[in-house]
Amino acid sequence: MVVGCSGGPDSLVLADAAAWAVPRAGGSLTVCIVDHGLQTDSAQVAQDAAKICRGIGIDDVEIKRVQVADGGGPEAAARRARRAALEEMARERGSQQILLAHTLDDQAETVLLRLARGSGARSLAAMRSCDPPWHRPFLSIMRSQVHQVAQERLAARGFAAWDDPHNHDPRYARVRVRRSLRTLEAELGPGLAASLARSAALLGDDAEALETWTHGEFERIVECEPGRCFASTEALSELPRAIRTRIIRAMHQHLAGIGDDLTFDHIQQVEAMVSRWKGQGPARLPGPVEARIECGRLTLIAELREI
Repeated sequence: MVVGCSGGPDSLVLADAAAWAVPRAGGSLTVCIVDHGLQTDSAQVAQDAAKICRGIGIDDVEIKRVQVADGGGPEAAARRARRAALEEMARERGSQQILLAHTLDDQAETVLLRLARGSGARSLAAMRSCDPPWHRPFLSIMRSQVHQVAQERLAARGFAAWDDPHNHDPRYARVRVRRSLRTLEAELGPGLAASLARSAALLGDDAEALETWTHGEFERIVECEPGRCFASTEALSELPRAIRTRIIRAMHQHLAGIGDDLTFDHIQQVEAMVSRWKGQGPARLPGPVEARIECGRLTLIAELREI
């Protein structure tokens, strides 16, 4: 197994727990410390984290320095770089299991962030405890409990976890959401974080069921050939809107690839061509892809890129 570690209390407790559990399960353990290079002392922080991990009995500890690219905001860019580094480490070790130290509070914050953006069921389901290769064994545990264990396990051995100043900087959306969650709990009563996490779990079940249904209908009514996908508007109209919109997204993704940049407005525009047809012209979608109605069929066509 590979454990992603930042040197903070959550990930150090995870590394400590894995150091006990993984060998007893007959596995081997690697700790990967990702240095994002976003702070002047980041290299020292990474070295300190590595020293603690070795001090708690982990032999295989590696630091990966990454380059955080621009685009999508600093938090998203850092997350992409971190995940790529962890996936690379897993490939190097022949592992298909990467452990992350997200807690129940992280889950609640993610749900609030996505609610603010007007997300759907899959997005509001937030993180999953098991989403191979990603595994989050602390996702049902409060952050305060994990930090208490950090104090008991690390401080007793003379180790001090790193307190990332970015976790207190209101320029970052997650920090503002964290503060807002505390305010909401003060106003609405305790247990809000657990309730949001519970909603995420329920929505995850719903989203999985809808996606399974969508896959079956896609196989039944959608035809694809190089550069285009099409489906009968009559067959699409007979489906619930939740399935119809997911099929539209799946058709686009088939043509445009994993980097699906469809927005709510894109989906609305194409869905209206099926449910409220009034002779609308073609819809321009990311990819680039064009959606149009032809001979009673919704047709998505991947446009040729200029070289």
